[in-house]
Amino acid sequence: MMNDYDVVIIGGGPAGMAAALSARKTGAEKVLIIERDRELGGILQQCIHNGFGLHRFKEELTGPGYAGRYIKMVQADPSIDVLLDTMVLDVEQDKIIYAVNPKQGMLTIQAKAVIFTMGCRERTRGAIRIAGGRAAGVFTAGAAQRMVNMEGFLPGKKIVILGSGDIGLIMARRLTLEGAKVQAVLELMPYSNGLTRNVVQCLEDFDIPLHLSHTIVKVHGKERVTGVTCAKVDENRAVIPGSEFDIECDCLLLSVGLIPENELSRTIDLAMDSLTSGPIVDQFRQTSLPGFFAAGNVVHVHDLVDFVSQEGEIAGNAAAKYALGQLPKAQRVVDIEATGGVRTVVPQHLSITPESPESVRLFMRVGKPEQRITLVIESAGKMLYTRKLAVAKPGEMIVVELPADKVCECTNKITVSLVK
Repeated sequence: MMNDYDVVIIGGGPAGMAAALSARKTGAEKVLIIERDRELGGILQQCIHNGFGLHRFKEELTGPGYAGRYIKMVQADPSIDVLLDTMVLDVEQDKIIYAVNPKQGMLTIQAKAVIFTMGCRERTRGAIRIAGGRAAGVFTAGAAQRMVNMEGFLPGKKIVILGSGDIGLIMARRLTLEGAKVQAVLELMPYSNGLTRNVVQCLEDFDIPLHLSHTIVKVHGKERVTGVTCAKVDENRAVIPGSEFDIECDCLLLSVGLIPENELSRTIDLAMDSLTSGPIVDQFRQTSLPGFFAAGNVVHVHDLVDFVSQEGEIAGNAAAKYALGQLPKAQRVVDIEATGGVRTVVPQHLSITPESPESVRLFMRVGKPEQRITLVIESAGKMLYTRKLAVAKPGEMIVVELPADKVCECTNKITVSLVK
């Protein structure tokens, strides 16, 4: 039996729910969200700390509080169907989706437009190849977060955290509040990869030491982790001989980066960005394959969920227009290139349509920390936008609104760079 929908969204996190609501608002009559977890909300359900919703709802919410608002809006719309505990097995280029769940078994779904909002997963110990045995007690920070906040278990009593990503920083505070002792946070780079507010609120406020330019070279223990050997690294991130020291612990948490979940994207040969590890998209969040859209952390890793929701709305609006035959075709494509200190930029190109252009929001990350610099956006020698930045950090997204009249002026490639 084939189920037909105007828009099908794969992933029921903040981007997926925002995309569904936006698609309905634009005019899509039948919308489906497919979520493999047992409830909507995605990673927000385990993020019980506050700091969400300041941009979106103008108030500070917890992760479940933010998700709950969107879940209520989705449940209030009878034209949005939701399949929970459902795994998408395959997607074809003609927008046929094969999925499976315990209640209905195998499902075949035909969509007019598909939105990928699968989020991202964590890099594991195997990806960074730490020496040592396979003792119990090594977790990714996100797995430990779910264990503590949703399942009610402590992963250990003496904790060492490798990596200063936001989840690792937040878990340092969480575990301290639960009575565990966080021995240290180690970071390979000479700067923290998390938001400044998380470094201050989660480490400095709790006197948890942060060792920059350090890594773990060995994990000790046979049945259970008993400690780790750490070492200082040079500017090439190579271990400095003689700088090794041991830290006693019974648990090692890894916060060593997030990878956009793009197995489905690759099965249909979407063009991918090697730096963001996500699909290449235009300002409508349409990928290289017409009718396929992507939004949120599956495109690039965000700091703030508010921007994830906004990206979902853009994708939902465009996908609904595509399903209804109302999305204008591009007359030309203008590439956006990140240069001169800017590492990544999303979207990677603009689709210039016959209709009056709208302002475009650009999301950027720098390659290394910079101070007192100017962000410059230009096209064919013409200055489109400049902004002076006191500080720019790789862990904090730079967001720029490119006005509609400047989008009109884009005739050639757009370059985004930092100028001292």
